[in-house]
Amino acid sequence: MTDKELMRRAIALSIDSVKSGGGPFGAVIARDGEVIAEGSNSVTIDNDPTAHAEVNTIRKACKKLGTFDLTGCVIYTSCEPCPMCLGAIYWAHLDKIYFANNREDAAAIDFDDDFIYKEIALPVYRRQKPSEILLRDEAIKAFQLWQQKVDKTEY
Repeated sequence: MTDKELMRRAIALSIDSVKSGGGPFGAVIARDGEVIAEGSNSVTIDNDPTAHAEVNTIRKACKKLGTFDLTGCVIYTSCEPCPMCLGAIYWAHLDKIYFANNREDAAAIDFDDDFIYKEIALPVYRRQKPSEILLRDEAIKAFQLWQQKVDKTEY
């Protein structure tokens, strides 16, 4: 399939999602023009705030391919990814992102993530959500164990 055909599929998924009670977002992950996985937003259906189209599709692709590393794959998403989805895309090592609607289009229908982008850029102590370090001296033990582990799978 071509890039445009794959994007049209993501757009169709977003439309189908709205019709079936989900949010207006769809995504497709492909490798060499072949669909690996597709998905849509199911936040309200699943009562899961992380069930965005991109995250759902990444989960399906990883399960299908049996790996957490999607190097060599491309994601086509009906809208520019939110900060959470963008983070998931980077962690999954997808090669490229194609999107149709942009952040401004999403904000115009009350899916405005701009405040999150701004919050992430701030130092922790200046963010709206209070955050504080608690029991770091105990928690650091897991990091030390990880660092010493010789048979770990790095990601």
